[in-house]
Amino acid sequence: MSKKILLAIVSISIFCSWTLQQTIEIKNAEWLIGTWENKTQRGSVFETWTKISEVELSGKSYILKEKDTIVFETIRLLQQQDSLFYIPKVKNQNGDLPVRFNAKTISDTELVFENQQHDFPQIISYTKINSDSLIAEISGTNNGKERKQTFPMKRVK
Repeated sequence: MSKKILLAIVSISIFCSWTLQQTIEIKNAEWLIGTWENKTQRGSVFETWTKISEVELSGKSYILKEKDTIVFETIRLLQQQDSLFYIPKVKNQNGDLPVRFNAKTISDTELVFENQQHDFPQIISYTKINSDSLIAEISGTNNGKERKQTFPMKRVK
């Protein structure tokens, strides 16, 4: 075997191994895929996650009001090189521009994202309780006060 062929095989093997390593973090987040419901006194809030590609999940938060679906947040969970990012775009906030949160914890039961420069929240987390329930939480400092909101959610699909 010539040196060029051997070098090509080794290079392809390294590249394939590197590519697999790049997507492994987002695979740990695939337990989010599906539709989740948080029942409140004002009605139900839903969050739906779908797999877009090997490096991206897409989420949306919405309220069903009678026959209307009111989407108030779209989210990208994006693997870029060796980092995972949670990128929400909230209607009528941040000039309708997306905000990037960096992954701090990634496991098959917990996802924690952080952006200390954001006004509120600075931390967004998801904790898997079991295959049909999770707790979403936003927290941080708002107007100088520590604040936390917890959203228990049940899988509906």
